[in-house]
Amino acid sequence: MNRRSIYYKLVTALVCTTFLYACSPNTSTKTTTGTGAATQTKASIIGDKAIKTVIGGVVTYDKDDYYSDWKKENPNYIELKGTTANLKGSGAEVKDGKVTITSAGVYAISGKLDNGQIIVDVKDKGTVKLVLNGAEIKNSNNAPIYVKNAGKTIISLQEGTENSIIDGEKYVLADASTDEPSAAIFSKDNLVINGKGKLTVKGNYKDGITSKDDLKITGGNILITAVDDGLVGRDILAVKEGSITIESGGDAVKSTNDTDNTKGIVAIDNGVFNLKAEKDGIQAETAVLIADGSFNITTGGGSAVGTKKAEEGMKGPMDNKDKNTAEANTETETESKKAIKASSDIGIAGGTFSIDSADDSIHSNNNAIIEGGNFTITSGDDGIHADTTLGIKGGKINITKSYEGIEASIVTISEGEIYVTSSDDGINAGGGADGSSTEGRPGQNNFSSSGNNKLNINGGYVVVNSTGDGLDANGSIYMTKGTVVVSGPTSNGNGALDYDETFEMTGGLLVSSGSSGMAQGPSDTSTQYSIVMNYPQTQLAGTIVNLQDSTGKTLATFAPVKDYQTVVISSPELKKGGTYTLYSGGKSTGAEKGGLYTDGKYENGTKVVEFTISNSVTWLNESGVTTAKSFNPGGGHGGQGGPRGQRPSGMQGENPAGSQDQVPPAEQSQQ
Repeated sequence: MNRRSIYYKLVTALVCTTFLYACSPNTSTKTTTGTGAATQTKASIIGDKAIKTVIGGVVTYDKDDYYSDWKKENPNYIELKGTTANLKGSGAEVKDGKVTITSAGVYAISGKLDNGQIIVDVKDKGTVKLVLNGAEIKNSNNAPIYVKNAGKTIISLQEGTENSIIDGEKYVLADASTDEPSAAIFSKDNLVINGKGKLTVKGNYKDGITSKDDLKITGGNILITAVDDGLVGRDILAVKEGSITIESGGDAVKSTNDTDNTKGIVAIDNGVFNLKAEKDGIQAETAVLIADGSFNITTGGGSAVGTKKAEEGMKGPMDNKDKNTAEANTETETESKKAIKASSDIGIAGGTFSIDSADDSIHSNNNAIIEGGNFTITSGDDGIHADTTLGIKGGKINITKSYEGIEASIVTISEGEIYVTSSDDGINAGGGADGSSTEGRPGQNNFSSSGNNKLNINGGYVVVNSTGDGLDANGSIYMTKGTVVVSGPTSNGNGALDYDETFEMTGGLLVSSGSSGMAQGPSDTSTQYSIVMNYPQTQLAGTIVNLQDSTGKTLATFAPVKDYQTVVISSPELKKGGTYTLYSGGKSTGAEKGGLYTDGKYENGTKVVEFTISNSVTWLNESGVTTAKSFNPGGGHGGQGGPRGQRPSGMQGENPAGSQDQVPPAEQSQQ
């Protein structure tokens, strides 16, 4: 978070303060709709369980949920013939272009119905299987397939067939007060879709396919265009297999039960999803759970039309004076255009994700856990956001564009390969709701400066390229393992490292670069040693920083991707009493990854400074070891070890990184 604006942020209480990847199973979160509806509480359903285990606990598939050889199941045949239909068998009646099925059983449907309807109305709540065997059903004023009563309705798509369901722009409803049906395929009870055929659904009235109970898909090639939502299951929307393509004016995939902690879930085992939505891509009132699959999601027109701009984060308190008006404090609704969104939990175990979202790409109002997967994210706002806790346990995450890259009150990274590019903060541990989003409450920005906010790095390979702060904690940072590489801001109003309480380094490799005006290093309570080098002038992007020990062994070789004036290096190989040399420029034959070189040979560099480590944090300039002194540019506080606002004594005035002045050559060394 930009420090010039932190002073007018409102403090909010945190729901969960644990160090775990997510809250315990008893943890709850309060969510408020954008229209000012009553606040409700939902419990986390993940806790510390594996995502696939959670999916197995909330979704069960019956034997008849999977495609079977319906021809061996004593089927009835319905042949559609323009404005009427022929029935071969029993259990249904045809009248005025409507086929009403009144008995459980299997019904194979083929042909074309120009302006008619298939109605399922089984009073004894039996199971009805509709086999679409080359069927085209249109209805200009109601749902072409309408399930009024049934224990379960199964739509089976015969392999090799193409089937289409198309409704009109206006419905004539028997009971207009209920607004049902509201989709081209509408079921008031459990609905299952399976098979290997193709189903095209055009929801010209509102939704494409809706179930007011469970909606399960175990196969099929399903293509939906909808004026509003594409695919809707109230209690649960579960996908085992299948190919689903949706273009919607509302949400693409959603589960809507907002009253039961065990329902309102989207659970995906596998499948191929191509989703283009004006609003959210995948949205659940409780949880989105994904085990595997391929996902291509675009929301709100994509990141190019995202509403959050980096310069908003650069404003000071006086730039927001109008937010104190009564009008600004009135809660209004803002359309959500997130790619994956849930009110309670998001859990992703694997899969391939290509996301281009106008709003947050992955957003949870409570907890989020990523166990694995391959993500390419382009966001108009946050890349990955959770209000409470965010745990990354594995996978490869590449956030190529974002306002803030990764954000939660408690962020814990234990494994994975993570690349973040952001126009504001790269990784932000900030309390409360999504303060960087435009969705929510005007006049209420929910970040807080609190010791409960934590960034925990316990492993993984993390690369950050940020215009704002690189690693930002409105609380504390703890690093025990892993590798972190930060190319931070060029503006002196931000820092590559930014924390309010403490930054304890006990392990891992940290290399960061950025501007000097607000530079911080790790805390002097750290058990691992660090150096903070401040150059008198700006170093150009790509100018290598190389650190060697007294034997000539390279401890770190780093080429920042942006201009810089301060460099921080913390390594397990730095020892008290050890003598080290810092070089600048030159080249490396090593393998480069996120600006950090490994192996290979460093040569042709310029010696900048030689020094001996005596403290946990060693502050340097070209003359050698110096001391850190605090200054207060607008509310910052001092203290030893690199708290906010410290810089070394004797350092030249604030020369913002980005100027073209380079440090003059010092002593040449051929290494």
